[in-house]
Order: sequence, then C-alpha cells, then structure tokens
Amino acid sequence: MKSPRRILLATVAAAATTLTSGLGFAASPTINLADPPSSLNTDPMPIQIVDAYPNLRISRPVVLTGAGDGSGRLFVASQTGEIYVFDQQDSEVEEADLFMDINEAVSYKDRENEEGFLGLAFHPKFKDNGKFYVYYTTSERPHVSIISEFSVRGDDPNQGDPRSERELMRIQQPFWNHNGGTLVFGPDGYLYVGLGDGGKANDPLKSGQDVSKLLGSILRIDVDTRTGGLPYGIPTDNPLVGKDKAWPEIYAWGIRNIWRMSFDPANGDLWAADVGQNEWEEVNLIRKGGNYGWSLREASHKFTLGGGKGSGPRPDLIEPLIEYPHTDDWGKSVTGGAVYRGKQTPQLDGYYLYGDYVSGKVWAMKYDKGSQTVTENREITWSHLPVFTFGQTDDGEVLMTTQSGGGRIYKFVAK
Repeated sequence: MKSPRRILLATVAAAATTLTSGLGFAASPTINLADPPSSLNTDPMPIQIVDAYPNLRISRPVVLTGAGDGSGRLFVASQTGEIYVFDQQDSEVEEADLFMDINEAVSYKDRENEEGFLGLAFHPKFKDNGKFYVYYTTSERPHVSIISEFSVRGDDPNQGDPRSERELMRIQQPFWNHNGGTLVFGPDGYLYVGLGDGGKANDPLKSGQDVSKLLGSILRIDVDTRTGGLPYGIPTDNPLVGKDKAWPEIYAWGIRNIWRMSFDPANGDLWAADVGQNEWEEVNLIRKGGNYGWSLREASHKFTLGGGKGSGPRPDLIEPLIEYPHTDDWGKSVTGGAVYRGKQTPQLDGYYLYGDYVSGKVWAMKYDKGSQTVTENREITWSHLPVFTFGQTDDGEVLMTTQSGGGRIYKFVAK
C-alpha cells in the first residue's frame, strides 16, 4: 500500500528555514575521552565479551530485539531483508527460524552498505495486535527509505506476513549513506525514527539545521491514530507542531547520522550515538525539541568544512555528553548501544554500553542524572572486531554483534 504522501518527503517548502529550540538545556561540559578530567573513572571494566550463541551465524545482523510479548524470543534482522527468531535462552541454537523475508523488496549492496534493512520495532501491544514496524531501502527505485507496518499471519502468529505491509512513510534520500534507520518505541507508546542528514559529506543540503527537511532529525509519530490524510498520527506535543515551514513529525534535530539509539528501560532516557565526520565521535541524551548542532558543530567543536560558517557554543545547541577523536587509539565510527538493565551481570546495571566500528573497542559509560555528568567510561577488553550493532532483550540483557565470521552475537559476563 502506497502512502498518500508524495514520494519527495525531503522538504515541506523550497525555502529553507532555520529554527532553534530556544529551550536552553543545561548540561555539564562535554567530556573529551582522550583528555578526560581526573574525576572520570577510566579503570578497565572487569567484564568479558563472549559468544552468546557460538553455533549460530546470521549474515549482517543489524537489529537485535525482543518483542515485548513475554515469549522470551530474540528477533535478529539481517541488513539483506530477513528477520530470524529463536529462544533467547537456547545458547546452543544452530539455526534460527525465519520469521519474515522481504529480501526482494530490500536494496542492499556491499558498496552502498548504509542502505538495506535498517530498523525493526515491535508494537507495545504486539502480543494482542501482532503489529511490527520496519525501516528499509526499497528496491523499487534508488535511495528511497520506507517505514512500514506489518502484521503476523492470521493462520500462524509465529510468522510475519509480507503481504500485510501498510506503508507509513516514504523518504527520498539524496545519497546512499547517512540513512540512520533506528526504529524504537518510547515509554509514551510513540514510534521514534532516527534519520541521517542524507549523506555524502559536509551536510551539502544543510539538512541538520533545516526543519523544513525531515533529514537530520529524530521523528516521533503515533502509529495508532491518523492526522488528516496521513497514515499515522502526529503527537500534539511534538515541538514543531504549528511552526511555519517545519515538519511536525520532528522531535529533535541537528543530527548527522545516528547509528543506533535506545531507551533506558528503567527511566525512559533516550540515548543516541551520532557518527562524526572527520574529527569527532559523540554520544548524546536526546531531549524533546533539542538541537544537537550538526552541521554548525561536530560534537563540541565548530564545523566549517563544505563552505559552512560553523558556530561556537550556543545556549540553543546541545553539546554531547562525551566525544572522542578520530585516532587509532579510539576509533572513527561510534556504534550506539543500550543501558544494561539485566540480571545476569549485575555489575553492569545502569551502564551504557557502546563501541566503535573501526577500532572495535567497547566501553561502559556511567551517567549521573543529578549532576548531569558522565562519571565513568571504562573499556571492556575483547578481540576488537568491528562493532556492528547493539540490542536488548525484553529482560534487559544487552547483546552486541559483528558481521565478521559470518555474523555473530555476543553477550557481556563478569570475569
């Protein structure tokens, strides 16, 4: 089913408009992990990363998630368009069941590897309504992202039905990279969507600071209602509702290319890792109406490449919690993770686990909400394979994948 909205979802008007949040979010200064304050605990974490399912291989495992239905199942999506499922407790599993296959509808190429199947989220009432949501690059035409609703089959609730697709949004991407792709339901029941700035380099369309474009933002929509002729609803408290030349779907902006965002199951904080360009990687806490600076800023630094004027610090531009430079010691592409809330490794409770795709390093970060300060950033030693993605089970365990070795899944345990 095609969306009633036109294919060109990049802008609402030809004229660009720059809108700032004006909310003046207070925060402590960004911590540069390469030159940390003496108060930051950087001691190695007494945790090891081990194979969670040593006999299982899934090609390009880009999403790991439970369904929130109490079944104890783990769903793993491949970037090539397949969703697999198995019992998360079955550590000896050798072959996962195929839950749904939309490979023919998905465009993925190794040389354009930021496209493909990128996002999967299950409806908060999935146990009752059988609905789930997918973000993928369509094979119908070049560089078009689709967000769709699917349902399980009527004759088999353990199988997704490719024929049930209800398209919510169709987004024309200018290039193959910086597509974002994370889908996640918040504690408010709304669907959050991470969109990159559209690609290439230097934000050539200036999407990050232009809310007349969907790109370079995090969207927030209501999949259970309809606003006007749209196939989804727009929450009335979204920050840009009623603003001129602005997409009311936008929840936060100034984003370059978030590679994974997640809600803390314990307190509802929204964590996001935004991949940098030439110099800096960053991790943020996302707030409603927040402007995260791209492409005026790269992390906490003025950004002037591509003819941009850049900006120094401003009250309306939210600085990241942490940043690290592009070096062999740190990495060059942050992979966002999740806050551990499981029971198998209680030493990790409350730590945000994240890594770097290039260096393969993994860290455990602790954040104190009272002082709005990062108090710990501790490396977890392992084999330093490329960190592809993180995911979380329904009971709060955090898992991690690499596409190396055929696509493997790892877990965190005490030494």
